[in-house]
Amino acid sequence: MILHELIDYDTLRVIWWLLLGVLLIGFAVMDGFDLGVGMLLPFAGKTDLERRIVINTVGPVWEGNQVWLILGGGAIFAAWPPLYAVSFSGFYLAMFAILAALILRPVGFKYRSKRESARWRNNWDWALFVGGFVPALIFGVAVGNVLQGVPFRLGSDLRIYYDGTFFGLLNPFALLCGLLSVAMLAMHGANWLVLKSSGPVAARARSFARIAAMATIGLYALGGMALWLFVDGYRITSVIDPSGPSNPLAKTVGISAGAWFANYAAHPWMLVAPVLGFLGAVLVLWGLRSGREIGTLLFSKLSILGIISSVGLSMFPFILPSTVQPGASLTVWDASSSHLTLFIMLIVTVIFLPLIVAYTAWAYKLLWGKVDEDDITGGGHAY
Repeated sequence: MILHELIDYDTLRVIWWLLLGVLLIGFAVMDGFDLGVGMLLPFAGKTDLERRIVINTVGPVWEGNQVWLILGGGAIFAAWPPLYAVSFSGFYLAMFAILAALILRPVGFKYRSKRESARWRNNWDWALFVGGFVPALIFGVAVGNVLQGVPFRLGSDLRIYYDGTFFGLLNPFALLCGLLSVAMLAMHGANWLVLKSSGPVAARARSFARIAAMATIGLYALGGMALWLFVDGYRITSVIDPSGPSNPLAKTVGISAGAWFANYAAHPWMLVAPVLGFLGAVLVLWGLRSGREIGTLLFSKLSILGIISSVGLSMFPFILPSTVQPGASLTVWDASSSHLTLFIMLIVTVIFLPLIVAYTAWAYKLLWGKVDEDDITGGGHAY
């Protein structure tokens, strides 16, 4: 027996669908609070010292957290080539905006305190705000567009053609999802500041966390209602072989209202995802009221897990629907790499992902504790 045949092709496809979700959730959970802290920087810190405290809560860890973004992009490239081709080319300008905003973070962290000028530092503070707000918004907008479907088509030779525009992505439902993403990550960032800072910074962060948690609950509910009432879902209307070759054109697809909720009716256990999305944000409010600093951060992670998982479970087995050629929509069963490729990648992931998690846990344990004024004024490596 050939080694990679130890795991069925259809099983490997599901495993990599799950792993892609893990990596995307990992990015939102780990780098999400960095983005949230960046968004809150001009508001949580009123003086230069307070803003330096805010920056130094994420200064030692933000670079390591971006590993999850790289892993997610790499997984899409290697495990789901058609998904990578459509999303990274069709969303080119959006991706460029995200990367440009993310580049502002290291530059802002390194250059902000190079001069004593108040104007200089204030400008970099707002640059760091942009570096947090823009990616959070555009990632949410991208998810909103994926739920609605993307205007791409496949030729008979499986060549991909994208018919959309950048401004076409900025439709009302997608912007609603973008605002939900901003609120969710702002909540996460504020909870991180509550845990890692004290005094006026922590007090302001606690207020922002309450507002963001309530906004997350409201926007998530509004998004679910809009998805039910105004966004048509997709469903496979022909027989499809889960172990068959990766050819998206070998199926037919129908579009109907409420189709994205069919999985919840067929598999009620999936309802745990949206329940966790709401419950996590509600528990954040409770944790803030009861002074549970570690708990509030864990609860916001729980909310992120539920919200992102609910998207993937609603769409399964679709990973990128097409609005102009529904039959060309990409699914778990027909848009993956080969059996051998997925198996080799799984072995590599089983070896290295635990190492990444272990190193990350060790780094956070080493850097545990609050950032205070003495850490900033005492010199050392403070930003």
